[in-house]
Amino acid sequence: MAKILIIDDERAIRNTLREILEYEEYQVEDVDNGIDALALIRKNEYDLVLCDIKMNKMDGLEVLTEGLKIQPDLPFIMISGHGTIETAVEASKKGAYDFISKPPDLNRLLITVRNALERKTLVTETKVLKRKVSKTREMLGNSAAIERIKATIERVAPTDARVLITGANGSGKELVARWLHEKSNRANSVLVEVNCAAIPSELIESELFGHEKGSFTSAIKQRIGKFEQASGGTLFLDEIGDMSLSAQAKVLRALQENKVTRVGGEKEIDVDVRVIAATNKDLQKEIEAGNFRMDLYHRLSVILIHVPHLTERREDIPLIAQNFCEEICNDYGMPVKKISDSAMIALQDMNWTGNIRELRNMIERLIILSDKLITEADVTNYANPSSFSPGSESPSAAPQQNFDQFTNFQEYKDFAEKDYIKYKLEKNNWNVSKTADDIDIQRSHLYSKIEKYGLKRAD
Repeated sequence: MAKILIIDDERAIRNTLREILEYEEYQVEDVDNGIDALALIRKNEYDLVLCDIKMNKMDGLEVLTEGLKIQPDLPFIMISGHGTIETAVEASKKGAYDFISKPPDLNRLLITVRNALERKTLVTETKVLKRKVSKTREMLGNSAAIERIKATIERVAPTDARVLITGANGSGKELVARWLHEKSNRANSVLVEVNCAAIPSELIESELFGHEKGSFTSAIKQRIGKFEQASGGTLFLDEIGDMSLSAQAKVLRALQENKVTRVGGEKEIDVDVRVIAATNKDLQKEIEAGNFRMDLYHRLSVILIHVPHLTERREDIPLIAQNFCEEICNDYGMPVKKISDSAMIALQDMNWTGNIRELRNMIERLIILSDKLITEADVTNYANPSSFSPGSESPSAAPQQNFDQFTNFQEYKDFAEKDYIKYKLEKNNWNVSKTADDIDIQRSHLYSKIEKYGLKRAD
């Protein structure tokens, strides 16, 4: 229920407005002067203010100015029996949402109130979304390896040197790339991210360089590529080791000449892009196998940053785990749970094959399934997602996986990935966007996985 404050020195006006707004099921408070009104605004959260302009003690425009200093997003609707165009313009310049003359037209008043409340909601949601999108997670850890990465970022970021980030899946390569951008001279410009593994090889060139209308069957309109979108900013090529050789050749040319040509086009387009690349593959071995161009590798690897495996910096796990615990509990709107010392030691002793991503998922699982205090027993019982089923008392109560059914490691990986994705989709009621955020992959990549494994929502 929206909370509205009425400021007017005429009792009859206040009573009339209160009666109308309460009939519309708004929560209403009223006051007869600006000084008391500002005290209430400091003390309480309001969704809307209806304020008279001509009042005793303090002018309405003064109340508007001071009120917006206290709550910048608070919409003010100014009301006056001596309204002029000049007054309305002045009120708008000072930040008023709208201006209504006395006696107010009640229908217009209610429409204005509704629109102002909707605008405030949209402004609030926009700010929240912007914070979520733009907020770069802090790089947690005090280990020697992390301190070395932080020092490298501080030194390299202000330059336009290309950076190649290596490391296992889930180790935090994307976070390093984001910090390189945030601390660069391009921070005020855009950071464009491309997951090369999630884009089919036949579409990667169109995605990176764009295409002209009619250049191929489905090209019904012109498309601007990622290189052009990132011009003036940073282009992050994630999983570049999965890029096709033909696309590699064009990326190499773009890096050499700072020019791109759209698919089906002839015009060369100048681009000013800083390229940061990342991969979980050993590119030296990929070069030997003929899967990656040596000249492109040398173009990308002006600066090499290796992100260590989580098991190589176990001393950072308590700090990271506690941070995830606070973050997840806040997201769920619950009190922050504590992790016992023995549970923390157990977390440190685990074999983190999925690195930071796996640790976060583990903490979320513990928060959901554990009591107020996360114990060592909880870590033992819930360490493996397949080991827990409702009603089971221990991992041993669950049936053991028959590994003989798999002819090779890839078959097992596909099996495990399919089950994990299905579990997350069902947990999120098949909300693909939320699931993609939960498991930290791009939505397009998740869609391709759903199609690959033939996953369907149960009726």
